[in-house]
Amino acid sequence: MSEQFIVIGLSDSRSPVFDPQTLREIAVCRVFAGGERHRAIVGHLLPHASRWITIAPPMSDVMRQLDEAGGRVVVFTSGDPLFYGFGATLQKYFPDASCRFVPAFSSLQTLAHRLQLPYQSMRFASLTGRSWQELDRLLIEGAGLIGVLTDRCKTPAAIARRLLEYGYGGYSLVVGEALGGPEERVTELSPADASDALFDDLNCVILRGGPFRERYYGIADSLFEGLPGRPDMITKMPLRLATLSRLNLVNCSYFWDIGFCTGSVSIEARLQFPGLEITAFEKRFECEGIFERNARRFGAPGVRVVMGDVLKQGVDDHAGPDGRVDAVFIGGHGGQLEAIFDIAAERLSPGGRIVVNAVRTDTLERFHARARHHALRLPDDLAITPGRHNPITIAAAVQE
Repeated sequence: MSEQFIVIGLSDSRSPVFDPQTLREIAVCRVFAGGERHRAIVGHLLPHASRWITIAPPMSDVMRQLDEAGGRVVVFTSGDPLFYGFGATLQKYFPDASCRFVPAFSSLQTLAHRLQLPYQSMRFASLTGRSWQELDRLLIEGAGLIGVLTDRCKTPAAIARRLLEYGYGGYSLVVGEALGGPEERVTELSPADASDALFDDLNCVILRGGPFRERYYGIADSLFEGLPGRPDMITKMPLRLATLSRLNLVNCSYFWDIGFCTGSVSIEARLQFPGLEITAFEKRFECEGIFERNARRFGAPGVRVVMGDVLKQGVDDHAGPDGRVDAVFIGGHGGQLEAIFDIAAERLSPGGRIVVNAVRTDTLERFHARARHHALRLPDDLAITPGRHNPITIAAAVQE
C-alpha cells in the first residue's frame, strides 16, 4: 500500500540533501504541505503547478485541506517529525493513514552535536505552545541535562528568568539559533546573562549543570512564611505528609487544594509528585503573596493559584481533559463543607479521593454524612496528635 503522507524533516540549511527515493517522490507529487519557512527552503524542488498547503493555525483547517487532497501529500516539517513534531499530529487526526517518515536531526540533536555532547541521558521538555509543566517537573526532579524546545513567548530569556525566580540558577543555558542555516549561532550563558538577552526566533536550549539547591521531604513548619499573627494556620509537617498519603497522590494526575492558606500542602505535593497538575484555591487575598513567596523559597514552580471563593467561580477549567479530578484536599471550608464536598464529589474520578483534616467532631460527622450521601467509601479515619497540639483526624472518602 502506498503512503498517504510522506513526512520529510528539514534543518534550516538552504541546501537540503535528500536520498534518491525521496527526490523521486517529490518529483511526482502534486500536493505539498509545510510552513512558509519550509516552502522557502524546498520551493525550487517542487513540480510546476503543484499545490502548497500552509501549516498554520487553525489546525482544523489544515487537516480539512489535507483530508480533501485526495491522494498522496508530501509534508515538510522541522527536524524529526516524531519528536514533538507534526508527525504525531497527523497520526492523531488520521489514525488509519499510511505514512513514511524521513527524519532529519532534531534541533536539540543538532545542538548536542555542535557541543560534542553525548546526549543519551538528556531529558526533554517542549514549551512550544505548551505550559511550563514539563520543564518545571524536570527542574524539581533535579535533571542535570535538559533539552528545551521554545516558542516566541517562552524564550531563552523567559526560561532564564524562571530559573532565577525559583532558585535554579545553577544551570547554564546553551542557546542554539537558526541551527543548520547561514545565521547559525551557539552561545552559552548564565541565567543572569540570558535573562534580558535577545535571540533569533528559531532557537532551542540545553540546560546543563544542575540546580545546586536543597531538596525537601517534609518541610519544617518554621521555614514557611505564614499569616501574620496566625502561626497555627498551617498544616503541620507530620500531618501534611500523612495527608498526602491519604490523598493517594502517587496514583493521581489532577489535584485540588481548597483553602491553601500558606500553600504548605500544595508546595509539599509539588515537590514530592512533580508530574502532578495542582490547582490551589484560596479566598483570603493576602494569602496569594504568601503562597508565591513560599513557592519560590522551596523551588516549587507550576502550581496554578486561583483566588476567590471556590463556590462562586467555575472550577471545570482546572480539571483533567475528561472534566475529572483525582484528589481533593479541603483544607478550609468556612462553614461550607457540604457545598465544597458536593463540587468535588461531582467531578471525582474513579478511585479518586476527598480528604479533610478535622479538629472538631461535628466536622468529621458532616464529612462522613456527605460521603455517604454521594455513596463514597469511607476508609478508617486516621487520628494524629502533632506535637502539643490537639488531636486531628484525617478522613478520606473514595469514589469506587
